[in-house]
Amino acid sequence: MRLSRYFMPILKENPKEAEIVSHRLMLRAGMIRQQSQGIYSWLPLGKRVLDKVNGIIREEQNRAGAIELSMPTLQSAELWQESGRYDAYGKEMLRIKDRQERPMLYGPTNEEMVTDIFRSSVKSYKDLPLNLYHIQLKFRDEIRPRFGTMRSREFMMKDAYSFDLTREGAEHSYNKMFAAYLRTFDRLGLRAIPMRADTGPIGGNLSHEFIILADTGESEVFCHKDFVGFDIPDERTDFDSVEGLQAIFDKWTSLYAATSEMHDEAAFNAVPEGERLSARGIEVGHIFYFGTKYSEPMGAKVQGPDGKEHFVHMGSYGIGPTRLVPAIIEASHDDNGIIWPASVAPFDVVVINMKAGDQACDDTCELIYAALTKAGKDVLYDDTDDRAGTKFATADLIGVPVQIIAGPRAVANGEVEVKDRKTGARETMTIEAAINRFVA
Repeated sequence: MRLSRYFMPILKENPKEAEIVSHRLMLRAGMIRQQSQGIYSWLPLGKRVLDKVNGIIREEQNRAGAIELSMPTLQSAELWQESGRYDAYGKEMLRIKDRQERPMLYGPTNEEMVTDIFRSSVKSYKDLPLNLYHIQLKFRDEIRPRFGTMRSREFMMKDAYSFDLTREGAEHSYNKMFAAYLRTFDRLGLRAIPMRADTGPIGGNLSHEFIILADTGESEVFCHKDFVGFDIPDERTDFDSVEGLQAIFDKWTSLYAATSEMHDEAAFNAVPEGERLSARGIEVGHIFYFGTKYSEPMGAKVQGPDGKEHFVHMGSYGIGPTRLVPAIIEASHDDNGIIWPASVAPFDVVVINMKAGDQACDDTCELIYAALTKAGKDVLYDDTDDRAGTKFATADLIGVPVQIIAGPRAVANGEVEVKDRKTGARETMTIEAAINRFVA
């Protein structure tokens, strides 16, 4: 992508409305634009990051055996009346009517709809276990949206829903998502700690929030400091192994960890003083097991091996991609801008032409740009005629992991400079070596 032809509206000044680092940097880097209170457009640079976040989420959901579908954003109120949540949900739900005066709603979540899909199609225990997920825009009319896309009214959610014949089977499905979430957040460059949490309007009796520690977190959290060093389940994890996944769950719940809503001061004080950790936290995922809370009122039953009908046991599992992007920035930035983990960076490399119009610089940059693009790398080529300081500031602000800098003096010697955005380390090497480093 040539920067001269790309839409990336950089802001030079810090926006006054931005209260936290991620909101400020996302606005300055031209990643998002506010359309109304708590509602944002994702501009091209932000969309690239969001797509990569969603890609990792999909890979890990699929690895754990979940199956993707797509459900509509608008839902019939009848389904929610059936479950008993239509009146109980509160003002966060946007209620509307269509031209036939039928009550509808903009879905804040999809338990009712997916239960309806399930009950219309699945009749036998032989089709279980089943886990269905989608990634979709949702709406909750937050009383105080703030911090950009960290807490917005319209947001993107990956929500998965599991169906099992028994509680034991449902707990195994819960453990699958538990392990998948640990892997997902690790691949996004985050250390997420699962903490006991309140079930809220979703309901149920087993729930964990996945929290990353950050000074700008919305609430206080409490945990044992050893969580920071726990090993993440690797890609060889067997998601069919009941014992293996239970061992992962047991390890990651063996020490104290709780959100403020579930905090037990006495239990926390029992942790040795030097091993207690209290901090601010950002919720990046939430999982629930709620048994037959929805299947019973909505008649979601299957025939069991005993020939009798049984209400299925269900769970739901949410990750907010539009919340994850600013969470990653909160965890990875410096005074100059964003520092993206390579897995979600909008571009792998930015090639900076220090003197656009100079034949040698132009030819060198074109050569590198073509070679890396052919090798499948996402490359941003800064071919603008901006001053050097502006080019460097832009590259640092948008956080691309590697900068390849081509200036007249270096190019005359057949060389370029390679800068690591995270460490700031610079290395001069031949043009061929720079290409081979990223093509190999």
